[in-house]
Amino acid sequence: MISRPSIKHFESIHIYIRGFRSSTHHLALRNSLVAGEIEADQAAAREWLKGFGPSTLPKKSCEISFSRSSGPGGQNVNKVNSKAMLRLPLKDLLPSVPNLLHNQIRASPYYAEKSDALVIQADSNRKQSDNVDACFMKLQDLILAAGRSSIKGETSPEQAERVKRLYECPYQYRTP
Repeated sequence: MISRPSIKHFESIHIYIRGFRSSTHHLALRNSLVAGEIEADQAAAREWLKGFGPSTLPKKSCEISFSRSSGPGGQNVNKVNSKAMLRLPLKDLLPSVPNLLHNQIRASPYYAEKSDALVIQADSNRKQSDNVDACFMKLQDLILAAGRSSIKGETSPEQAERVKRLYECPYQYRTP
């Protein structure tokens, strides 16, 4: 025999649904606040990336060492320490870089997990100074690439208006 649900049963369902609606409202509100924080982080990172250049690299925190290069080059390779190796601990780099770039920097091929540092080497030139400059160029390119892949571009006002119209369009023709 199947029992019929009582009125109290329906009241408890109504309270549950009403509570669900309010909790989804709070969830939507929280999500919009988090989205606002993310957009603020994105805007700050965009500004930081605009001002980033060779002069803003933390050169004082870098350890540079030299060793003998390999490959062709004749006696110069065997006699002169022209290969440059730059080591930059992430504890010195990450505080000066926006948080949005941290994961990309750690995912780079230059990241050495055991020492928690970036290790960049160059031996393409015969001169030490040119190889040191090449290491710093690789570091700059790494940070710029991390910024381009992590930081979303700004939405133009025209594009924002188009998206707004697309979202409004399906709701225009609905009847309550």
